[in-house]
Formats: sequence, structure tokens, C-alpha cells
Amino acid sequence: MCPSKTTRENTRGGRPYNAGPYLPRSGGLDAHRRAAARCQGCPLHENATRTVFGKGPESARIVLVGEQPGDQEDRRGEPFVGPAGRLLGKALEEAGIDRDEAYVTNAVKHFKFTVAPGGKRRIHKAPDLREISACRPWLLAELRLTRPDVVVALGATAGKALMGSSFRVTKDRGALLRMPGEEEGAYVVATLHPSAILRASDKDREAAYAGLVSDLSVAAKALAECEPSP
Repeated sequence: MCPSKTTRENTRGGRPYNAGPYLPRSGGLDAHRRAAARCQGCPLHENATRTVFGKGPESARIVLVGEQPGDQEDRRGEPFVGPAGRLLGKALEEAGIDRDEAYVTNAVKHFKFTVAPGGKRRIHKAPDLREISACRPWLLAELRLTRPDVVVALGATAGKALMGSSFRVTKDRGALLRMPGEEEGAYVVATLHPSAILRASDKDREAAYAGLVSDLSVAAKALAECEPSP
């Protein structure tokens, strides 16, 4: 039988794009973080410095999902430690969300990049749907282990990883949604990725940042309403 089009598109040299076989059969976030360090579920591991797994308490009630590690995250091994992370921290504070109580991760765990002329600077390159799909087992495991009340999708890649390939942040940002197939699952709030705000022109950046804070405030309100009564 000939392989389906989907199978052909998600394989490389006969190997599927799939992180699933690398997941541990049991254990918490620490066990999954150790296992993810050895993940070869797609070609991105070949050039990245390391796997950048999520960080934060396993008891976190809110999970923030970005796209992929950037240059500094790849070097340091932690998510959102570069300029976009600092902007996110500021916006979270203004929205009333304690970053230390949040679990922060990315839809894709390896840095995808091209090398600038001269061979020194590494330039971010967006992951494609095969890579997002391959890495999704790690994201689903993180959500299963943290069991958050609210998940924030920071940008298009995170939105597609959580809600499906047809999801558009520009259409549904700031709305309180449900994870697909989850009758009693987490709320999802989509917004711009902080790096998009950093790339905005000077005249547009203030409004873009205000929109990020507004969307995060929707997540903060949902989190407060999910708080168990004393």
C-alpha cells in the first residue's frame, strides 16, 4: 500500500516527524524535561544547541505557550529569557498575573534558524506545521501534568498547536475559548507573541503592547473566576 500524502509529508528518510516515542511512560515535569533533552523527533535538534523545555511550577494554574526558543533561550536552555521574555514579564505584571506562578513553554522545543551572511548571527525562522505537529506530544504532556485553568497562546504557532492548523490569532485573539474536545478543560486565550510587538514600528508599538496587556487581562479575569471559593 502506498503511504498517504500526510505520511509522506511528515517523514524524513523513512523516519516520521514525531516526538511521541521519546516521551517517558511515567513521571512528572522533571522526568519529561530529562527525556526531552534527548528528543530527535524532527530535524530541528540537529542544529539547535539544546532542547528548551518549559519552566515553572507543576501546580501552575496558568500556562503561557510561545512559538519556539530564540537565540538567547537556545544558549541558556530556558524559555522567554530574551527581549521578548522581558516584555512579556512587564505585560504580565500590568495584567495582574504573577509570572513566578505561571508555567512558561513553547510549542516547539528547538530553535529553528538561518545563519546570517558572515556566519555569526542566527536569525529566527518560523517552524512549519510538520515541526509543530512533531513537537505537540511534549506540549500535550506539559498540559496534562500541570492541568491549568487557563492557557495563553502567544502568537500563531502556539494557537495552531493548541487549537488546530486553521486557527487564526487575528480572528480570535482576546476571546475566552475552550481547548478542542475538552468539555471541562482549560480556557484558551490567544494574543500576539511579544516578539511581534518588538518588531512593530514606533508608531504602532504602544497600541500593540496595550493589546497584549488587554488580552492577558482576559486570562487574568478567567483565572480569578476559576479560583475555588474559600
